[in-house]
Amino acid sequence: MLVRLLYASRARGVDADAIDAILAQCRSKNPAQGVTGILCHGGDIFMQVVEGGREAINHLYGDILRDPRHEQVTLLHYEEIAERRFAGWTMGLVNLERINPSIVLKFSEKPVLDPFSVSGRASLALLEELIATASIIGRAG
Repeated sequence: MLVRLLYASRARGVDADAIDAILAQCRSKNPAQGVTGILCHGGDIFMQVVEGGREAINHLYGDILRDPRHEQVTLLHYEEIAERRFAGWTMGLVNLERINPSIVLKFSEKPVLDPFSVSGRASLALLEELIATASIIGRAG
C-alpha cells in the first residue's frame, strides 16, 4: 500500500553543507526503500513530502522525529494513495529563498513559506506548482 506523508519542521543548526548531506543520504537510501519525494527549505523551515510503502514511510517519519536537526516536527498531511505524484525524485530539492515569492503567495497569506499556518492541502498544492514551474532540482534520471 502506497502512502504520502507531508511534514514541516524547524531546522536546528543546519547550513548548506548539512542540506547537501541530508540530500546525499536520502538519494542513496531512498531507492532501495522505494521512497520518493521533495525536500523544501527556506530560512529555518523544512517541508518535505515523501511517498512509498506504508511501513517504509512510517519508519522514515520516526527517524525524522528523532533527528536532532529537526525541531517542532509537525505532520501536515498523511494519506493512502493510488499513485505517486513525486515518483521522478529520489529526493528533489527546492530552496524556497530562490523561487518567485508570488508562487508562495498564491497558497498563503504572505509571500514567505510558513507551512505551520496553512493547510496540508495548500502545501501540497504549492509543491505541485513548483513541479509545474520547474523549481525542483535533483530529478532522478
